[in-house]
Amino acid sequence: MLNWAVTFLVIALIAALLGFTSIAGTAMGIAKILFFVFLILFVVSLASHAFRGRGAPR
Repeated sequence: MLNWAVTFLVIALIAALLGFTSIAGTAMGIAKILFFVFLILFVVSLASHAFRGRGAPR
């Protein structure tokens, strides 16, 4: 998911350099949303791993 956010960020930067401001704004908005979704899922993953622990020994 982080790859998609970086991809849209690169698309936004290239579009901004070429003068396509509406495309750049849209791509930047998508990149921002994907980054925050990735960040939330990462924190949830860390928390679930911390609460789960190592489990019962065999």
